[in-house]
Amino acid sequence: MNPTTVIHIGREALELTLLVSAPLFIAALVTGLLVSIFQAATQINEATLSFVPKLLMIFITLIVAGPWMLTMITDYMRRLYESIPSVIG
Repeated sequence: MNPTTVIHIGREALELTLLVSAPLFIAALVTGLLVSIFQAATQINEATLSFVPKLLMIFITLIVAGPWMLTMITDYMRRLYESIPSVIG
């Protein structure tokens, strides 16, 4: 196993992590922005107001994008396990 292979595997893992976590981060970001705009418009200064909507949106996003996320992770793990003989040998 040479350093190039290790870097390639690590890079793929980081890319997959960013790709899989992006829908959840985007949902939380958009929800937080909308709640902040609502708070600014109504002058409600409650810090905990954004918690429940963010939690609900992340849950809905996880339900919608969960199968895709699971497929991406299992495909990566399958490719990683299948490459063990070529990495060792």
